[in-house]
Amino acid sequence: MDPLEIIANVKCVFPFFQPIFSADEHRIIGYEVLGRYRSDQEVVSLGPFFQDDSIPEEYRLEVDNAILKKALDKSFSLEEDVLLFINRDADLIMYDHGEQLLEILLDYQEKGFSLNRIVIEITEKNYSGTMDHLDHLLNYYKTYGIKIAVDKLGADSTQLDRIGQLAPNILKVDLMALRSNTVQQSFHDILYSISLLSRKIGATLLFENIEMEFQLQFAWRNGGRYYQGFYLQQPSPDFIDRDILKIKLRQKCHQFISYEKKKLESFYQFTDQFNQRMQQFVGKNKNQLQNDLLKELAERLTNIAFRLYICDHEGFQQSPNIFYRDNQWLVQNEYLHKNWSWRPYFLENIMKMKSIKKGILSDLYTDIETGEMIRTFSYPLREDEYVFIDMSYSFLFEHEGLL
Repeated sequence: MDPLEIIANVKCVFPFFQPIFSADEHRIIGYEVLGRYRSDQEVVSLGPFFQDDSIPEEYRLEVDNAILKKALDKSFSLEEDVLLFINRDADLIMYDHGEQLLEILLDYQEKGFSLNRIVIEITEKNYSGTMDHLDHLLNYYKTYGIKIAVDKLGADSTQLDRIGQLAPNILKVDLMALRSNTVQQSFHDILYSISLLSRKIGATLLFENIEMEFQLQFAWRNGGRYYQGFYLQQPSPDFIDRDILKIKLRQKCHQFISYEKKKLESFYQFTDQFNQRMQQFVGKNKNQLQNDLLKELAERLTNIAFRLYICDHEGFQQSPNIFYRDNQWLVQNEYLHKNWSWRPYFLENIMKMKSIKKGILSDLYTDIETGEMIRTFSYPLREDEYVFIDMSYSFLFEHEGLL
């Protein structure tokens, strides 16, 4: 589509609306406004038009504002708790310091449209201006009750260092890269970090580009409250029944809950069984010397673990590593007396084991030395001694609920 044709026929631009669904109500809570252009032959997306830096900002801004006004006019028919998500490129919004956008919104506020229903989705990926100026503007918008969403998270992690400073209301996570189960673990790690960050700053997670069921399940499992994508509903020029997917989403939620409960039951069952196994072993070998006990335990766990070591309550290693390599257990004396209290949850788990007198199975994490996904089982061995057993990925893979 020729940009000049669009600029010359702004009256032909109009909004499309893509529904956003909630996990707690299983109904539509808002719509994202998307730009479309109607020519003589077809209706085309205006995405490429807005992303074309060769088109002067004032023309793109004119088209953007025309779409926004038409979307707001139409939105008076919605229930008063339905949100309207407005896309804005950071460079474009800073072209006039956000004045035109705010003028439009305040004008519609006078007409009765509450600004706490407005969510500005800000895309900063190629932003060339000063972040402090942008943050100042967005924080100013928030004083009017306008919500701020940071867009396109998940594609990369470059924005994470400033999200805490901006404190957006919504973090919008792009699941485009999660199109298959073979996606790199680093992508999962980034999304896990975003999930933790959202909880810390009190932001809501919105997952977009959900195109398959397993992506919806991933979003649900990783703390997503809002969902959007073609799997749920495609954009359209009209608003739809808020409860259009209520039955379907409840059914999917029930499936996800059942699957997760089954995984958790397997996890806790394995933990209990391994605790019993460790209790029996320690009871029979409690009088053995530390290194002899560790070596014998390693031999018994050859098909389960690849590394064992003993620490005291402050995290100082009291034994060498016993490490499995090339079909044999090796002694790594260089790890003796190292301190591991800096590791996340280390001291918390020590205190928990001391209190409950049982072992703990960790969450999944990537081992620094091997690069594999592993879990660690820690167990209170004897007075001020705790054994740590690193379980191999191959073992976890063979046991339901451990991956």
